[in-house]
Amino acid sequence: MSKRTLVTSALPYANGPLHLGHLAGAYLPADLFVRYRRLKGDDIVYICGSDEHGVAITMAAEKEGITPQEVVNKFHEMNKEAFEKFGISFDYYGRTSSTTHYETAKEFFKELYDKNVFVRKTEEQLYDEEADMFLPDRYVKGTCPNCGYEEAYGDQCENCGTSLSPAELIDPISAITGNKPVGRKTEHLYLPLGTFQPKLEEWLEKHEDWKPNVLGQVKSWLNDGLSDRAMTRDLKWGVPVPIEGFEDKVLYVWFDAPIGYISATKEWAKEQGQQDKWKEYWQDQETELLHFIGKDNIVFHCIIFPLLLMLEGNYVLPENVPANEFLNLEGKKLSTSRGWAVWLNEYLDDFEPDLLRYVLGTMLPETKDSDFSWSDFQNKVNSELADILGNFIYRTTSFTDNYFDGKVPELTNPSKKDLSTLKEIAEQKEKISEAYERFRLRDAISETMNLARIGNKYFTEMEPWKTRKEDRVICGNTLHVCLQITAALSGLFEPILPHRMPKLRKQLGLDDIPNWKDINGEMLEAGSSIQKGEILFDKIEDEEVEEQLKKLKEKSQAAQTGMNFEPLKDEIEFKDFTKIDIRAGKIIEAEEIPKADKLLKLTVDLGFEERTIVSGVANHFKPDELTGQRVCVVANLAPKALMGVESNGMILMAEEEDGSLKFIESDAEPGSPIN
Repeated sequence: MSKRTLVTSALPYANGPLHLGHLAGAYLPADLFVRYRRLKGDDIVYICGSDEHGVAITMAAEKEGITPQEVVNKFHEMNKEAFEKFGISFDYYGRTSSTTHYETAKEFFKELYDKNVFVRKTEEQLYDEEADMFLPDRYVKGTCPNCGYEEAYGDQCENCGTSLSPAELIDPISAITGNKPVGRKTEHLYLPLGTFQPKLEEWLEKHEDWKPNVLGQVKSWLNDGLSDRAMTRDLKWGVPVPIEGFEDKVLYVWFDAPIGYISATKEWAKEQGQQDKWKEYWQDQETELLHFIGKDNIVFHCIIFPLLLMLEGNYVLPENVPANEFLNLEGKKLSTSRGWAVWLNEYLDDFEPDLLRYVLGTMLPETKDSDFSWSDFQNKVNSELADILGNFIYRTTSFTDNYFDGKVPELTNPSKKDLSTLKEIAEQKEKISEAYERFRLRDAISETMNLARIGNKYFTEMEPWKTRKEDRVICGNTLHVCLQITAALSGLFEPILPHRMPKLRKQLGLDDIPNWKDINGEMLEAGSSIQKGEILFDKIEDEEVEEQLKKLKEKSQAAQTGMNFEPLKDEIEFKDFTKIDIRAGKIIEAEEIPKADKLLKLTVDLGFEERTIVSGVANHFKPDELTGQRVCVVANLAPKALMGVESNGMILMAEEEDGSLKFIESDAEPGSPIN
């Protein structure tokens, strides 16, 4: 175990409110882990803050007709408040527009520049003539050359996760005006990632214990070979490049943003009255650095930022990057632009934070995408929090209040069952600890609830409603064991339910949060007073779920009212269209592709032959739903390898306004030309 631990969560863009996908990716997992480690008494600091630069901010400002600073001020405060209400326990929540951050980022960049890390390149980049500006990668949209997704950005395809450059996109357009950009020359400073790839690979070989979804994406990048990446941008909003001749440019946001972890730690140390204390967490090799992030940030935290830290030379490197995959909503891809999201601030207006902390924690997308639905929310609150945990606690404390004057009974001549049940506390605590240490947070929550299940089962089997009349000693022993389990649960559930557990401990006469090592079967002294208290968790009614579904549907419809369709592509001649060979087909087999959450391998009957086609529809259809599906296929595309599978064609799809996909069907016999 390291001397100290520094935990970071990905800095959220200050261009909009937080939604459930943000929480499930980077913030709730980190908070569960940090709260657990604090209970253990570890020296641990949890750092985060607003990412206030980059294209997302300037695009939001342009859309609202205000300045970028006004945008970030608004959402920084909104998100900071929402995090606090939800119980995300940052030690410090900074922002990348602070003076400390500007100074830190510029010093870091200058240090690397002086070490001749960067290379100068003059290259042709896309330029929007109407907007009169160069287009950074996120300002360019087009078709992904890897999976055919038509909404890919110029830095990454959010459908298949492939890293891109704007020049690689098929039919690129400006995200500002919708115009087709032209090429113009500009000079930038690049990080030659390929030069340092052996150095990265040597370091990554020491971390084969990382989550498979993380290693899989990193190795895919390395197998493709790393290329140079520009560390400066032709923008006005951001940290100015501190190099002569580049004063009109700013630092690339993915250079600037991770350094926000360092600058925020500096501000935390200053707040502690120990200005240099940040160095203990960033420059002492006994520190364990952990980055909690979402899937879309893996490459930056596992390749680019670690390399920057290596090249600077004075910093610790990440010990682990337990990234999560994506959270879907009601069976569909979460989409803020289409209003298909549950916003944290709106959730907190209707429900208590601990209900969502528990439910979302049980479905974290730890190694693959998961799905949140309001019916699951209701079911888990009612059947687990209320019926298992709440019911066990209420009947234990109410029975003690009614028949033992609210005093913890003595444990007198306990039976084997009494002792074995008490022993379950230590056994469950060990399982919970192991799950937390391995970043299996869903398992940690499950094993914590399992102790309540054990208590419920024991209470029912011991039948204290009978033994209170037949043998008061046995009844007292039963309640003693159940009260000790209740006390242990008040500590074990603290990372998950930090708002409710203090109320439970108050009922039990436990004023302080127990240290993890002190959670055992002897937390309550015989004769000490307890209170019955109120029911810990109320059930969610059907009407409440219906109201949330109605609200979601209305928001989605409102967001899409007047929504612009994608602009038409450039006009073509009829002879160009005739080059496309579209054939009727039928899917005869569909299967998943290992490590490709978005893609399915389809076997398609084209009449004259069977084809293997890789299609990005895994988030919309299950493989067993597709057998027999009639399709239209672009049959004369050049073969392309996708995730190790050669794809020979493209399935034509239509995308609805809600983001769902529909097959373009034909009843014609497979192989029939479609003209």
